[in-house]
Amino acid sequence: MSGWGSASTAAATRETTEAVQAEVSCDKGTPSVAAATAQASGCSQVDAASSSGEQQKSDLARAFSEDGALKTHVGGQALIEGIMMRGTYNWSVAVREPSGSVYVEEHDLASGRKKNTWMYWPGVRGCRALVESLVLGFKALEIAAEHAFAEESDDADASAIGESAEGAGIDQPFEQPRSHEEVRAEGRVSGSLAEEGKGFSWKDDFGRPDTMIDALGAQRTLEVVEDPEPAKKSFLDEEVEFGRGAMVASMVMGLVLGVVLFIVAPAFLTNLVVGEYDSNTVLWNIVDGLLRVAVFVLYLWLIGRMADIKRMFGYHGAEHKAIHCYEHGLPLTPENARSFPRLHVRCGTAFLIMVMIIAIFVYTVTPLNALIEAWGVPDGAPKLALVIVVRILLMPVIAGVSYEITVKWAGSHPDNPLVKVVLWPGMQMQYLTTNEPDDGMIECAIAAMQRVLAREEAEATVSSGASDESEEAAPATA
Repeated sequence: MSGWGSASTAAATRETTEAVQAEVSCDKGTPSVAAATAQASGCSQVDAASSSGEQQKSDLARAFSEDGALKTHVGGQALIEGIMMRGTYNWSVAVREPSGSVYVEEHDLASGRKKNTWMYWPGVRGCRALVESLVLGFKALEIAAEHAFAEESDDADASAIGESAEGAGIDQPFEQPRSHEEVRAEGRVSGSLAEEGKGFSWKDDFGRPDTMIDALGAQRTLEVVEDPEPAKKSFLDEEVEFGRGAMVASMVMGLVLGVVLFIVAPAFLTNLVVGEYDSNTVLWNIVDGLLRVAVFVLYLWLIGRMADIKRMFGYHGAEHKAIHCYEHGLPLTPENARSFPRLHVRCGTAFLIMVMIIAIFVYTVTPLNALIEAWGVPDGAPKLALVIVVRILLMPVIAGVSYEITVKWAGSHPDNPLVKVVLWPGMQMQYLTTNEPDDGMIECAIAAMQRVLAREEAEATVSSGASDESEEAAPATA
């Protein structure tokens, strides 16, 4: 049910692998590539041992030094016992079910076709990506929760129903008609026919209507058959509707909790420590930003102590390993992906940290003091409320600027020394949000990613075919 991608995807991956293996020798290349290709190309055990020795470097150093050449735009998100992968045209979810199988589901991505070009302008595309990621994330969590916690008893009930249906189906041996003696023993024949103890005879019983009706099994009275009442919703249907409502409610509550934790609480504490906002604006914004980062780090550390969240962070590491494996042109297998670091330079965690850092600069340059003076906002709660409202309204601006710096610029220039400085805080945060995955987690990541890659390749084939047709038609119209 999980699927491991199309044949064309596998062929394309093999071609890329051969190209990488041709370029990477046994004594050169990054540690993970050398270790992975050592098994395929038959390198000596000494070279493989030296590669494994180099792998002892920190995941942070390896994430920068082993960044693949393909630089895919495919990204993902860790879920409850699963992973969501997102490409340009679709997104897919792979979930490990209680039975041990991997359930995979994919959906088209509404923004895959650039209908509204203004939504892809610099500054605007960051807001679009943030909102879209939140919506898709909650949808993926709903799918994961539905299949990760599915009761195995449902399968047992379904199999029992299937067995009973099979026993009552056409494969059941044909039952021979019963004799009149058996019918009488069951009380099916009544009246004088049963009393006389003999079978029905047209000669003797033709003039006896009651006997004929009983013998032929006809209906004595006319009964009106009414249409059945419409079936009521089953408990499972009501549970599904309740689950969707609960998911929407949890999404709203999550947004409210995020605003309270990362905007309202730091602003309130800063007002107590520093004083009024307009008394020392620069210091106020610096303390507010540092408190916001501290709350975020503490929050991640606390939830990371939970068993379920630990496994989710393991799936996060599996997502990074699968992407590393693809970006190095290796076949997507748990054996190949296992050797790569669990950190990745284009992770969304770095984006979140960059949002908090850039927020300090955006809030500082915003002329809020002039607005406070023009409106005559009094000290205390009214002024603090205005500061909080302005911070919420500036979130799209901060998200747009952070997206351009973290995703577009830093993601495409990982070798730049300045990029390493900019991404360093976010890379450190990945030590909290990722764990070393097991092979089962990596299998889920690969299953989800292959669905996305298959769609990417199919769309590329369609586009190349359309361009070829246009080139062939051009000379004819000239």
